[in-house]
Amino acid sequence: MKDGRLLLLVVPTFYLSICLINVADNALEYWAALVYGFVLTGLFTVSTVFHTVAAFSSNRLWRNIFHRMDRAMIYIFIAGSYTPWLHLKSLSGISSELRWAVWVLATLGILYQQIFHEMYKALETFFYVVIALLPSLAVFEMDDSGGLFELKVGGVIYMTGVVFFKCDGVVPLAHAIWHVHVVFGALIHYYAVSAYLIVEEV
Repeated sequence: MKDGRLLLLVVPTFYLSICLINVADNALEYWAALVYGFVLTGLFTVSTVFHTVAAFSSNRLWRNIFHRMDRAMIYIFIAGSYTPWLHLKSLSGISSELRWAVWVLATLGILYQQIFHEMYKALETFFYVVIALLPSLAVFEMDDSGGLFELKVGGVIYMTGVVFFKCDGVVPLAHAIWHVHVVFGALIHYYAVSAYLIVEEV
């Protein structure tokens, strides 16, 4: 799934993000929806630009810049995807600290990725996985279980996709399969956020 096919996802994610923001019922829901919508649209936008540049440009500088942006956006997407869950669910104890800690971890991940870009790929993937899994510990302190099943299913889909991400160049179409996992994981998480956290009043 590259170039123009990824572009097809930018407009729908932007539309879905606007819908989520419009149904927010209070300031906390509004900002959670805004952050989530930004990272959701941003992920597919940055990925589209990077894959387009990589496919059609021979300029190594531009390819490197957008590759770095694409990798950094993954950290931002992870933190932003947890934002509605960590702010709109009732948390206590150490889990409440994850609301800011996830962004600190994402920032540290981006700094590492920019300094050691493509030097230690396995370690970089390990950081993605750790930052993606650590905030999920908060689910054990959530009294309201609404949407947690979908949150877990989406997480499993993402993690399965990571296997194909690491098999790029070894397994045929592995990178495209990775993108398919990202799309389905994002859709399931969006459904969970819109159905259980930021719900339109009827």
